[in-house]
Amino acid sequence: MRPLAIIGIGQTPVDEHWNYSLRELAGFAALDALNDAGRANVDGIFVGNMLSGALSGQQHLGTLLADWLQQHQAEAVKIEAACGSGAAAFRAALMAVASGEMDSALAVGVEKMTEAGGSETTSALATAADADYEAGVGLSFVAINALVMQRYMHEYGWKHQDFATFSINAHANGARNPNARLQFKITPEQYAKEKMVASPINLLDASPVGDGAAAALIVPLEMAVGNPKAVHVLGAASATDSLAVHDRFDPLWLSAAALSAQKAYQMAGVTPKDINLFELHDAFSIMSALSLEACGFAERGQGPRFAIENDISPTGKLPICTQGGLKARGHPVGATGMYQIVEATAQLRGEGGANQVPDARIAMTQNIGGSGATILTHILGKSA
Repeated sequence: MRPLAIIGIGQTPVDEHWNYSLRELAGFAALDALNDAGRANVDGIFVGNMLSGALSGQQHLGTLLADWLQQHQAEAVKIEAACGSGAAAFRAALMAVASGEMDSALAVGVEKMTEAGGSETTSALATAADADYEAGVGLSFVAINALVMQRYMHEYGWKHQDFATFSINAHANGARNPNARLQFKITPEQYAKEKMVASPINLLDASPVGDGAAAALIVPLEMAVGNPKAVHVLGAASATDSLAVHDRFDPLWLSAAALSAQKAYQMAGVTPKDINLFELHDAFSIMSALSLEACGFAERGQGPRFAIENDISPTGKLPICTQGGLKARGHPVGATGMYQIVEATAQLRGEGGANQVPDARIAMTQNIGGSGATILTHILGKSA
């Protein structure tokens, strides 16, 4: 398999994009990535998306985007893996280029969510859960995560306020990110007083929906020699767990996160101690704690303590969600994994802006589909 590099990135702000269609959002991010790479054409286009059929009445997104970009010579497909669709598209593009089938591939994540009503969006998101035994009995994703958080607090003795650091950090970073949906800081007092959505999850534990797209252009590493913008793809892995949380041997352990992380570490030849920043999937604050534990950064049951005692800001021991994460940048579900890739790439290039991580050389991203059913981990390295 050929070593790979990212040579172009692009993104749109996460917002309510009333004036732009799904194809335009994807197209803007894709064009930015192509222009950033100095390329006019690609061999393949892989579009990550979850809800286009349900909320936009549009499928066939690969060809839709290829047509808009006038890339009719390119192979083009849509990839769906719930909220992990963006990273799944990136992984598909990686495999296409690494295998030698293609010499360039564009991975794009896109989602348009704000034009639908709240109940419609909630119902559409629930299709990533078990339709018979979770969604079918009225469980939304916030309810599923609330049950997990309740159990975690019961098992390990944490209180709701102990999770505040995750949200405070995300909002502090989002306030300095011009592409973020929620560009404001929050205080511990605000976190404590915010209204509950599904106890113990309140509004400041949960990520907001949004419209947006992000993209990256991948080529063989040999074609990126001498390119100062190139970022190496060091590790890539995907793993799955049961679709329903109640079918897991341990509902408080993200086994797919642990497995995909270990595979990615092995491929990259690194350990958790080598990671300079971690773009984790903080759809809910409980997922931040579980991800840190599964990936080897914190002991079991000690995710909140890690955040409290080890600085997770861009200048801290392990920076996480450096541009606001899902919590403040926003969570346009099918695009989220690609936002993580773009943000990590920018950090390694030294283009992190006000949230730049000093001396960042190795970055990890982790995108989660469902409540931990599909998890993709990628490790990127700064060009020498």
